[in-house]
Amino acid sequence: MLHFWIRFRLEIKGKSNMSSLRNAVPRPAHKERSQPHDRKRFGLLEKHKDYVIRAKAYHKKQDTLKKLREKAAFKNPDEFNFKMIKSQTIRGIHRPKEEVNKYSAEELMIMKTQDIGYVFQKWQSEKNKIDKLTSSLQCTEGQSSRRHVYFAEDREEARELELEARSKSDISVIEVPKNIKKKMEGSYRELEARKSRAKDLEKLYMDMSMQKELQKKGRKRKLREDEILNPNGNPVYKWRSDRKR
Repeated sequence: MLHFWIRFRLEIKGKSNMSSLRNAVPRPAHKERSQPHDRKRFGLLEKHKDYVIRAKAYHKKQDTLKKLREKAAFKNPDEFNFKMIKSQTIRGIHRPKEEVNKYSAEELMIMKTQDIGYVFQKWQSEKNKIDKLTSSLQCTEGQSSRRHVYFAEDREEARELELEARSKSDISVIEVPKNIKKKMEGSYRELEARKSRAKDLEKLYMDMSMQKELQKKGRKRKLREDEILNPNGNPVYKWRSDRKR
């Protein structure tokens, strides 16, 4: 038994040595099987990985076509759709019908005027609220617009009056309570928001007024940038002067 075991170990060791020698010897590079000479006109020979990609794409397209055929087979020809009355077929292509405006030009002008009046009213309301809020904040901070004027006979009297006025104006700094300070900060935030809203309303009012003027009759043209005295990025139009009869 011991003799057999020693012989078995020697055989395994000999095989391992042979495999290590076989790996040490450089092997020739593996080459893909090329297209036979009589089939060169068909191009490169398709490999298995190329066939797998092509087969997956083919079956995906076939599944899509199968689903579409099923939808077409089970479709109800009498089913109603709103696009049947809101579209038209031109040379086999469905196109939406052109919407006809049910309002006349005079009615559209009246509605646009009402919209402009509403925007103008909101703009003026924001401006009034900004003025009121600004004046209340100034009064809270103790900023007064009153000024006292004194008249002196000479320079010495003027210096004395100046010193007396400074002594009267020296007031100790009063600490503002936290709740009042918080309300003031909220008022300042509201003031900034109202200023921004008023600016947007002003721009909207100017744009709507310009659009309304452009809808009126009369020949007009858009001025070039070199013709505008103070360009600000907004388009400027010039109307042709008509002779009044």
